Amino acid sequence: MTIVIREARPTEYDALGDITAQAYLQDGLLDFGESDSYLTELKNVAKRAAAATVLVAVDGDTLLGGVTFASGPGPMADLAAPSEAEIRMLAVARAARGRGAGEALVQACVDRARASTGCTAVVLSTQRTMRTAHRIYERLGFVRTPERDWNPLPELTDITLLAYALTLRHLHDTTSGGDVTARH
Repeated sequence: MTIVIREARPTEYDALGDITAQAYLQDGLLDFGESDSYLTELKNVAKRAAAATVLVAVDGDTLLGGVTFASGPGPMADLAAPSEAEIRMLAVARAARGRGAGEALVQACVDRARASTGCTAVVLSTQRTMRTAHRIYERLGFVRTPERDWNPLPELTDITLLAYALTLRHLHDTTSGGDVTARH
């Protein structure tokens, strides 16, 4: 199996929106299920792509999943400070899990950040229950930054997102930022 990571094409936006929404719904990550207002954000890949880079994992013609990469503060970044990039909305289709697509997507974001002049860290938010994602982040060198934990719905005290960060040490990496191929 060959997984290729590349920028999403507009013709893939609807399918990626569905994959992302279904991943969050099937994993019980939306507190209000089908009526959760965040579901609309998860499905709106075109909006994300207008403000950030949306990457996809594909195997041949099969879309496996995607992630949003914000190269710095902006409309798609919740945590990123100047000189930080942010990863958002990592999702892999249930049928494609366990094949390395999620890790390849995160690694591609790290590679893009390393190739960005002046970027010193990659940050992200995750739910407590996203343990598989936590393992990916920790394998790639991300560490918990509890001082940056936050609540997207302050009126609900039990929704705290955990923050992770990866300090970039190789700022002059020669990664091209193009397609990345991973063999698993």
